[in-house]
Amino acid sequence: MMRKRLSSLLLPIVLGACTLGPDYQAPESQLPRVYGQPVLEGEAMANMPWWDLFQDETLQALIRTALDENKDLAIAASRIIESQAILGISRSEYFPSVDAGLSGTSGKGSSKVFPGSLDDSVQQNYRLGLSVGWEVDFFGRLRRSNEASRAQLLASEYAHQALTISLVASVASNYMLLRDLDQRLEIARRTFTTRTDSLNIIRARFDKGIVPLLDVNQAEIELASASAAVSAAERAVAQTEHALSILIGRNPAAITRGRTLAQQNLAPEIPAGLPSELLRRRPDIRASEQQLAAQTALIGVAEAGRWPSLNLTGALGVESGELSELSDSGADFWNIGANILGPVFNAGRNKSRVEVEKARTEQALQAYNRTIQEALREVEDALVSVRTYRAEHAARQRQVDAASSAARLSRARYDGGVTSYLEVLDIERSLFQSELAASETRRQELTAIIQLYKALGGGWTP
Repeated sequence: MMRKRLSSLLLPIVLGACTLGPDYQAPESQLPRVYGQPVLEGEAMANMPWWDLFQDETLQALIRTALDENKDLAIAASRIIESQAILGISRSEYFPSVDAGLSGTSGKGSSKVFPGSLDDSVQQNYRLGLSVGWEVDFFGRLRRSNEASRAQLLASEYAHQALTISLVASVASNYMLLRDLDQRLEIARRTFTTRTDSLNIIRARFDKGIVPLLDVNQAEIELASASAAVSAAERAVAQTEHALSILIGRNPAAITRGRTLAQQNLAPEIPAGLPSELLRRRPDIRASEQQLAAQTALIGVAEAGRWPSLNLTGALGVESGELSELSDSGADFWNIGANILGPVFNAGRNKSRVEVEKARTEQALQAYNRTIQEALREVEDALVSVRTYRAEHAARQRQVDAASSAARLSRARYDGGVTSYLEVLDIERSLFQSELAASETRRQELTAIIQLYKALGGGWTP
């Protein structure tokens, strides 16, 4: 009878439950209709999987190793598992908690407190039962908490995707840098060999009195410069190998090479899609949006804290003064109850907690807008980099061709006694620098394509 009455009292309360706080709505983003930099028409570059973009089999193997063994990516994957567990905790609060207990006590009461008791009387009590507790989510605290946990889980999954794209791009960029440094080291060593031969010839001519000592000294200066360039390139190659080793999750070691820098072929045509596609493709934007959704839900959690909470409790079991009598009839007991506890006065503490969550939500909104702006900047930067580095590399290559021809002619003029060795040194120095610059701009052109691929959210298929 009591249970029916309690149910009749609580049912209208439960049915009239509400959810406090604002419902999340995706913010409107002021995206441009087209990119500021010129792009080609066609299917978005981001639709291409990374193993189609990077055709160097050695680079593909390095990327696969990084995806399997990179430590930062493993940490991000672990965060997903953590978020899943937190969501499980939030969901469990929807349901009643049931605990089982077995207890036994033995003791003597004071005759001063209980005058009718004997001094040597010992009281025993044994209890076996179940206790049940359930919070009625009247104001939506649990629903908002579950909503926040679910959004945090999605954010951690998107963060893992964003890190995956970033890792693929980092491995590819460092590999291109390594191949650039390899080529620069080769240029430096070739120049060193050429200048060594020139110095030997000039010394022989000096010994015969054909050329002055100044020519010998100038040749020695250029040889020392080439030697220093070899050492610098060797150092850069080793350090880049070490950095790439860490990216693929290995201890610092030598890296296997595949295609040369000149043999790399990354998407000669670069269609970029529309700016609005960034909201759908870029996982970092989607992660930031889920962070905003989670923070919005926490406003509701804080709002619910300003109102009373309703808890239902119950117990069922057997109790007796003798352990052997627990199974006897009449030893059973049960009880049900409800309590409502709400804040009366706390000097505005709960109201301030709501303001805190609102301020944090505003911060999350601005962070989301900033993420979009950064994404647009990265795309625009990459587009202009692809276009200008391609043109710059073509110019550098023409410079190398002209310097090579000039170096041959100048050497012939010097051997014929028409010009001084200063002209030869100046032109050969220009050739050396031109070859280094051509290698660097080729690497920068390839890296710009990789950065555009990353900026567009490519390389990941959810």
